[in-house]
This record gives sequence, structure tokens and C-alpha cells, in this order.
Amino acid sequence: MTGTEPLLVEQHGTVRWLLLNRPQRRNALDVTLIEALNKQITSAEADPGTAVIAVAGKGPSFCAGGDFHQFLELHDAGDNPVDFLTDVSACFSRIAASPKPWVAVLHGHAVAGGLELALACDVVVAADTTLIGDGHLQRRLVPAGGSSVRLPDAVGRGLSRWLLLTGELIPATAFTHTGWIHAIVPEAELIATATRICQHLAGRHRPAQQHLKTLLHRIDGMAPEQALREELDVFADNWSASSVADALRAFLTLPTTKADNT
Repeated sequence: MTGTEPLLVEQHGTVRWLLLNRPQRRNALDVTLIEALNKQITSAEADPGTAVIAVAGKGPSFCAGGDFHQFLELHDAGDNPVDFLTDVSACFSRIAASPKPWVAVLHGHAVAGGLELALACDVVVAADTTLIGDGHLQRRLVPAGGSSVRLPDAVGRGLSRWLLLTGELIPATAFTHTGWIHAIVPEAELIATATRICQHLAGRHRPAQQHLKTLLHRIDGMAPEQALREELDVFADNWSASSVADALRAFLTLPTTKADNT
């Protein structure tokens, strides 16, 4: 891809990096960027050589939200931006439902749609200087990419209500107690840290990991009784698909000291 593409793709072993590439607009989301993200979701899920997908931003920020220029163009043409945002929401829901782990790598600003993209991912890594927030109310907007649904689960009711109802941006370090951000590091260490985390995820047995990721998405919000049945069904499906019996036999033949430390 050339540098003018809205999304750059780099394959590093089994980790596919997707780089939002609209730095002049702080990687604001528009039709071209969402279309490119959708194509990469399909491509990465179909690629047996890709185990983990990392999404990061080029330039000064991860993503500052929706592209207001496009919002106004749609409005001036007599269209409500909600049609575009329906596509954004669907794209982020595909990421949340993907059987492969997604890692959001945040720096600069992760605001509104940028926050919603990060919320759709499984693991979040952030530079300690990143400013994060819903931000919609600052521009008289309300969320349309998932933050009203996913933010409370990620950071808790109290903090999510504050962020949603004020539009305030707060530093990544303020999220430490929530557990939502897996690692918060100096910006100079961000890519190296994210790379290690992606490689750690990629090193796990992929069929089992993908079965588990699918299960976690499927049972989200489900009644406990039904969720427990789903868990058993996925266990049964995974038993053969992941060659569990072979793995257990290999484990049981390990020397006792090594097995005890595994």
C-alpha cells in the first residue's frame, strides 16, 4: 500500500498491524477508512497466518472520532450521518465478535469513535500521555459507535457515566484501577510493549483461543444458565478441533518437575 491509503497494513510474523493513516485529521473515521477496516477484518479472519490483529494510529493521535467534515457534507446533502454511523457500529461489532484477538495501541487522543474502536478490541495498550474519553457531548453529539454499551462494562458504571455525561478527556493513567487498559507505558516504549503483548497472544494455541474468544462474545449478556450450556457446547467442539487429547498426552509425559512448573 502507498502512504496515501487510509489504512496501512504491515504483517509481522503472525501479527497483522493495521495503521490508521489519516494523520492530518487525527485519523478521524470516514467512509474510506471504515471500508478499509472492514476489508481487513475479512482478510485477517480468513488468513491462517494471522493470529492477532493490532490497530494503531499514524501521526499525533490514535483516533479523534468521526470526521466532522463528512458529517456536515452528509447533512448539507440532506442525509443524516446516522447511516454512516450504522456502518461504523457494524464494523466495530465485527471486531468485537472476531474469533481472533484484537489489540488497540493508543497514543495521543482516543476520543469518541477512537474510544469506541478501542472498546471493541480485546486488549488495550496505551502511552501514559494518551487522553481518552467519549467526548461526544462536547460537540452536542451522542454516541453511535458503541460507547454507551461497551464503556460501562470496560470501566464501571461510575466512571463511564462521568465520561459519557461530561465529554471529559482524562489521561490513560486514570484508568489504571479499572483493569480495562492492560499496559500503560511511556510513549517511547509503546510499540515494543504492544509487540510483546501481541506475540504473547499469538503464542497460544489458536484453535482453542479462537473457540474461547467466540464463546466470550456469544455469552456476553446471556443468562447464566444458558451461558453455562454454551460453554459446554464449545468445550465439546474444541476437544477435537484443537487435538486436546494429543496435547494432554504430551503434557503427561513431561518430567514431573517440568510439568509442575507449567
